[in-house]
Amino acid sequence: MLDDLKQKKVGIAGCGGLGSNCAVALARVGVGTLVIADFDVISHSNLNRQYFFFDQIGLKKSAALKDNINKINPEVIVDAYDIKLDRVSILELFADCDVIVEAFDLAGMKQMIIETVLSEMPGVPLISGVGLAGWGNNESISTKRYGDLITCGDGQTEVSELMPPLAPRVGIIANMQANIVLEILLGKI
Repeated sequence: MLDDLKQKKVGIAGCGGLGSNCAVALARVGVGTLVIADFDVISHSNLNRQYFFFDQIGLKKSAALKDNINKINPEVIVDAYDIKLDRVSILELFADCDVIVEAFDLAGMKQMIIETVLSEMPGVPLISGVGLAGWGNNESISTKRYGDLITCGDGQTEVSELMPPLAPRVGIIANMQANIVLEILLGKI
């Protein structure tokens, strides 16, 4: 059954906390191709929740994540793009993906990819992370399905100075996203 994953292609929009951890989980189970896109560079403050290392500070996230995935599973094809995604590039880069994972920080970017995928790519599942700040309160984290859109998180906890994004909740939600990708790719939902 997991051999079927080698033929699958997953797009990941954003290589930060959600995107990097989700991509690593999918690489570990052998998804055949990952299309990752991000324009940002790794900073020291990212290391508390993102799948990067101290010696990668200053590198582009998409290139560093590709290197990390290649060390974990060199059989996974990683198409890495150093780009700030917009409506046009989303349609171009993720055109033949079986599933797309939304892993943006900013609400405006989240809204843009959701609107783009749902209106221009009907039938392609989009998995979004919403409400992941802080720590604890595990019972509030869930998944919800709205047609082709599936959300993971508590749906309300906004990132702030008092509620920063931290590794435990970010990791839980990123792995929930990866788990839903597997359910979709393996025909369970």
